[in-house]
Amino acid sequence: MIAVIAKLNVAAGKEAAFEEVMLGLAKEVRANEAGCDLYTLCKDADGNYLMLELYKTAEDLDAHGKTAHFKGAGPKFAGLMAGAPSIQRLEVIG
Repeated sequence: MIAVIAKLNVAAGKEAAFEEVMLGLAKEVRANEAGCDLYTLCKDADGNYLMLELYKTAEDLDAHGKTAHFKGAGPKFAGLMAGAPSIQRLEVIG
């Protein structure tokens, strides 16, 4: 299994719009990607957003980035982000 933790840099004042877009994408991922076991938006006590993702295989993670819903969500994030995300990819051990 492959885990991904993505720290998302959301522009100040754009949090509600960001959440709407991201939660819509999460709904599509859950409905359409059998190889994805977890795709969940989280927020820490300081207001920082993280996506927690879990894929059965590296191929499933690769396929995720090629889906129509993932590609279609990209333009919806325009103006909502304050920079590129920080992505951590991990091999699940147990």
